[in-house]
Amino acid sequence: MKRPKLKKASKRVSCAKRYKIQKKVREHNRKLRKEAKKKGITKRPKKDLGVPSSAPFKEEVLREAEQRRLQIEEEKEKRKQAKKDERAQKRKKEKEGATKDPEPKAKKARKDEAQRKQKAVEKNSKHYLCSELNKVIEASDVIIEVLDARDPLGCRCPQLEETVLQKNKKLIFLLNKIDLVPKVNAEKWLQCLEKEAPVLAFKASTQIQDKTMQEKKSRITPSNCLLDRSRAAACFGQNCLSDLLTSFYTASNREGALKVGLVGFPNVGKSSVINSVKGVLACNAGVKRGITKSMQEVHILKNINLVDSPGIVALDSNPAPALALRSLRVEEGLESELQAATTLLKHCDKTQVMLLYTVPDYRNPLEFLTMFAKKRGFLQKGGVVNTDQAASAFLADWTGAKLSYHCKPPEHSPLPSYMSEASVAEMKKGWDLKKIKTANEDTLKGVKFPNPASSISFTSRGPTAGILNVSEIFAESPAVIKPAPVSIDISRSSADDAYDFNVDFK
Repeated sequence: MKRPKLKKASKRVSCAKRYKIQKKVREHNRKLRKEAKKKGITKRPKKDLGVPSSAPFKEEVLREAEQRRLQIEEEKEKRKQAKKDERAQKRKKEKEGATKDPEPKAKKARKDEAQRKQKAVEKNSKHYLCSELNKVIEASDVIIEVLDARDPLGCRCPQLEETVLQKNKKLIFLLNKIDLVPKVNAEKWLQCLEKEAPVLAFKASTQIQDKTMQEKKSRITPSNCLLDRSRAAACFGQNCLSDLLTSFYTASNREGALKVGLVGFPNVGKSSVINSVKGVLACNAGVKRGITKSMQEVHILKNINLVDSPGIVALDSNPAPALALRSLRVEEGLESELQAATTLLKHCDKTQVMLLYTVPDYRNPLEFLTMFAKKRGFLQKGGVVNTDQAASAFLADWTGAKLSYHCKPPEHSPLPSYMSEASVAEMKKGWDLKKIKTANEDTLKGVKFPNPASSISFTSRGPTAGILNVSEIFAESPAVIKPAPVSIDISRSSADDAYDFNVDFK
């Protein structure tokens, strides 16, 4: 017990407690001695008997032993002295280096930082991204074009599809993010796209953990399955994709691994699809656009590899709303997130934005971003509003997997100029189309779709032109992008008390 006005508590204990402790110690030691005696273990060191007096040449043996002992001590002293000399030389060299170059580490750090920045600039350049995309196309036997289900037509690249057909590669459409569009709309897009090439419905998981951090999988019951359907961790369509590639590899009778390249515009979910099929975090993925900068091959199944690729570089001549919806100019570094959000706000109706984000009337995009930042709590030091962070969150809603919007497929969709009936038949050859259709129906049954009244409907601007050849980068002339007018119709449903937004980019 610590007594008052004393820094340390007293170590004194009562006699009864002290005697009890001593008794316990004696009993413990007695137990250890008893166990050691049973095992035949003795702690007593064996006594050195030395050289007996009756042994012949006793003096010579003792003299040799003494010489050996002295020799061992000399070797120990030599080793100690060598270590001391080595440390002294090391200190001397450090002092000489410090006098010659007072800041060698700082200079080396500056050089490394400059080289790192140069490599980052090279990886962000159009020349590097196009070369990496061409590598994926050349190395792959099958090309999967990943499309965002909210705007599949706007995610298609005619230049890419034409190049794939010219190289006699198999082309498949993968309709990702089907959980962000109404079920009827997803079914219509599947029917529309399957006229040109095989199409798969897919819903990637956005909560794949790293393999080193992945915990043991818990036993899944039917009730847990129903709960997981509404979560981002659920994935649908991965078994269909694996079975399809396995059956194609078996039917083709090829030697070596089958390489399947995933291509598409940024933020359509290429890396998330690979992570969902693999089951672990094999590729970096996130809300930020353009995370993948180079080609990456991932082993999925026996003799089947998926190849991740960077996003397709879009032409500046594309309409401004299409570029702003996908943040293509932001990821290329041609404009800031604030400029992209301003462009998108100028092409949106005030009423739509006010109802969607529950903000009062505003006069310009900057005022909207100011109110949006205050509502979300994006404040800097001193209570200053952070409009850059608000613009980033606004773009993340439209380009990420949060906001639900959809576009209607065309009623009459003729084949593109670079496709013919013969090329379509060749692309469908070797695939089990009935099996694909059945698997898509099963995927649509499992996914939880949003209410059509809460999904924004807009008219797509058509395919987005992209750059594939490196020579086109230098031949491309800077074009002035004129903002396209937008007409939005808002209707209120009395049953669901929700709003329908019809956005028409003219």
